[in-house]
Amino acid sequence: MPSLLLYHLPPTPLSTTIKIRSHPKPSSLVQGSTQTPLCITCARSQDDYHATLDALNSKGRTPRKSLGQHYMLNSSINEQLADTADIRDGDVILEIGPGTGSLTNVLLDAGATVLAIEKDAHMAALVRERFADTDRLKVLQEDFMKCHIRPHLFSLLQSKKAMNKESRYAKVVSNIPFNISTDVVKILLPMGDIFSEVVLLLQDETALRLVEASLRTHEYRPINIFVNFYSDPEYKFKVPRTNFFPQPNVDAAVVVFKLKQAVDYPPVSSIKSFFSMVNSAFNGKRKMLRRSLQHICTSIEIEEALRNVGLPATSRPEELTLDDFVRLHNLIVKT
Repeated sequence: MPSLLLYHLPPTPLSTTIKIRSHPKPSSLVQGSTQTPLCITCARSQDDYHATLDALNSKGRTPRKSLGQHYMLNSSINEQLADTADIRDGDVILEIGPGTGSLTNVLLDAGATVLAIEKDAHMAALVRERFADTDRLKVLQEDFMKCHIRPHLFSLLQSKKAMNKESRYAKVVSNIPFNISTDVVKILLPMGDIFSEVVLLLQDETALRLVEASLRTHEYRPINIFVNFYSDPEYKFKVPRTNFFPQPNVDAAVVVFKLKQAVDYPPVSSIKSFFSMVNSAFNGKRKMLRRSLQHICTSIEIEEALRNVGLPATSRPEELTLDDFVRLHNLIVKT
């Protein structure tokens, strides 16, 4: 008699189709052009499917909706995540929410040392038990949103350096809960001093909004300015919802954020005041900037600054690029 949890699971499909999207130019989105996605059919590995279900069954666990738990059942996608991050022997990897350890297994097999942060105490214990025979995994049973990860990562990087292995920067490779994805991005992207890149499996709509939102659209928001300030983002490929248990209501996608170093950030006099200005501008999204930024300086000064950067005095926030905001900030904000 199968266990109750396994009884409710779908049978293992023989294969799954993954759509690989090329990253379109912003102009193509504005003009409404379409691209034909490349499709790759990957055999579904029984390892992740059965290992994940057996792990859940062994602990009598069901995914917790409050934690946004959706477990990956397809090892081919985990392998593509690792390949996308170009994982090499000796790399130091941060994984957020390892769950049953299916992605962790791929990362360890590639030779990486993994710092895994898991909020669910049962899953943290499961991952520790599954990989008890390796010294290349450290599991922290903590809430990532409250965790101080720098000391742990610096320690791992220093230990690699002592072993004469090149690991100046760590990487992030994670299948993160959809409900915290934007918050996770906000924490990770300013950490270019420790991470070289961040590879995340996100909700597809979120991935598109973060990477491909265009000027003069309702999807263009402060988060787009933030993402491009700190990184060079790229949408890599789409992951159908059928690859998860339980199956979510939306598809997922893999995004790579190549992090910038501080010297490569746009030249603003103060990062804090820059994002304060951007957020103020979008708080009155339909308002002209000469009105929404009046707490910084007078309307006349804002109009003059807009003209100096080659923009109409009637400009609204959704009409400004990152570079436009940078030049406007440096003209009107006195620090």
